[in-house]
Amino acid sequence: MLQLNHLKVAYGAREIIADLSVAPIATGTVTALLGPNGSGKSTLLKAVAGLIKLAGGHVVMNGDDLTRASFETRARQVVYLPQTLPAAVHLQVFESVLVAANASAFAGAVAGAGKGDIAAVDALLQRLGIAHLALRYLDQLSGGQKQLVGLAQALIRRPRLLLLDEPLSALDLNYQFHVMDLLRQETRENGLVTLIVLHDLNIALKHADHCLMIRSGELIAEGVPGEVITPDTLAAVYGVRARVEPCSLGVSQVMIDGLHADVH
Repeated sequence: MLQLNHLKVAYGAREIIADLSVAPIATGTVTALLGPNGSGKSTLLKAVAGLIKLAGGHVVMNGDDLTRASFETRARQVVYLPQTLPAAVHLQVFESVLVAANASAFAGAVAGAGKGDIAAVDALLQRLGIAHLALRYLDQLSGGQKQLVGLAQALIRRPRLLLLDEPLSALDLNYQFHVMDLLRQETRENGLVTLIVLHDLNIALKHADHCLMIRSGELIAEGVPGEVITPDTLAAVYGVRARVEPCSLGVSQVMIDGLHADVH
């Protein structure tokens, strides 16, 4: 399980996250990290990934205190996919995912590829619906296609903790649904903890097992989506008047009626 205990993050003198703790998050769980722009979602994700030094607190994964672990130990367990991907290199999609599959957690070196690695890469590209891009070069892809390849590079490493910062932002409706469905399946089958920043609350209601909602670096609500995404929390966190009602299939949907009188 993942435990976040009394996390504190600051950029210089500016405190972003003061003292954030959450209930233990079980393996096999997709957790949506929700909140308005500037609430600290990306900062929290980077802090959990070890890319930002904590001013206090602990990140514990399966009993290992990652805040005290070496880079190599953390790299074996944690994969972080940023919102903005690095500039694409002139490498084919299949090659780039194969490099990720063979990346050494200790040195970042590429080992010799075996038949099992090649088959695993091929199967993953098929599941993501991007097998037709296998021989295309990364620097020739659209933004959405690059996001899908980045997700393939993350999943092929089989982490214990998967951290995704808005991985759906450049995807069309078909791929948004497809990716969330695949993430839920991969998370359950491989016993991962997946923490994903989302802006679409309806996607969180339909696809997430668990939600964390934050505002100004403070945890406002946590739990199953239906308990976290409510008219009261939407008013307090997003400053909107909203209803959360079931559609004709019984799936809860958020409907925004207007701005809350106490917008802050």
